[in-house]
Amino acid sequence: MRQNRIYVADKLAPEESLSLAGNRAHYLHRVLRLGEGDNITLFNGDGWDYAATIVSRGKDQVNIEVSAQLPAVPESPLQLTLVQALARGERMDLSLQKATELGVSKIQPLLSERVEVKLSGHRLEKRMHHWRGVIISACEQSGRAKLPELCIPQALGDWLAGERPEHSYALHPRSDASLVAVLPAAEPIALLVGPEGGFSEVEVLLMQAAGVRPVSFGRRILRTETAGPAAIAAIQSQVGDMA
Repeated sequence: MRQNRIYVADKLAPEESLSLAGNRAHYLHRVLRLGEGDNITLFNGDGWDYAATIVSRGKDQVNIEVSAQLPAVPESPLQLTLVQALARGERMDLSLQKATELGVSKIQPLLSERVEVKLSGHRLEKRMHHWRGVIISACEQSGRAKLPELCIPQALGDWLAGERPEHSYALHPRSDASLVAVLPAAEPIALLVGPEGGFSEVEVLLMQAAGVRPVSFGRRILRTETAGPAAIAAIQSQVGDMA
C-alpha cells in the first residue's frame, strides 16, 4: 500500500489538530482523493514523522488530527554539500530532486562563467520558492524527515571566499585524480558541479588556488543534471550510508 507522506510547516505533536488549505488541501482532496477517516503521515522538517488521520473535509480545507510521533528514515551521517551550477528548467529541478533523495545536507546553487541562467529580484524569489517545492516533494517521496538547506545562489568567487568544507572537490573530466580515490572518511564534503560546458580553465585555476581539488568521475562526460546525482551516489556508497 502506498504511504501518503505530506510536508507541513506547522508544529506537530500527538493529540494536536491542524487544518490545511490551499494547495495542500487540494493535493489531499483532488490528487490523492483522501477523505474522512483516511490515514496519512506528516512531517515538518524536525526529523520525525507523525501519524495522522483526516477527521473532516470541506470545500477548501482539510482538518487533521495527529495521533503519534514516529521514528523517521535516519539521515546520512555524511555532511555533503552539493554546489551545483545553475542549469535551465528541468535540468536544475532534476539535480535538486535526486540530490535530496540521495541524502545531501545542503544545496548551494552556483553562478559560474558559463551559466546562462540570470536570476534576480522577483524572478529569483519565485525560483527559490519553486526549488524548495522540488526539495519538499523529494523528501515526501524518499522518506526524509529533514529538508536539506537550500542557499541563495552565489558567484563562484564569493563561495570560494566564504566558509566551506576543507574537503571540497570539483568535477573536471581532465583531472588525473579520481573522486572515489581521494574521499576522506567521515568528514564534511563539498562537491562542485559545473554547468553545461563545464568550468572554464580560469575557474579551475581559481578553485585550485583556493584549495578545491579538481577530480574526475569515470571515463564518460556526464551532463550537469546527471553528474551531480551520480557522483553523490558514489560518495554515499564509499563514505556515507549507502555502503
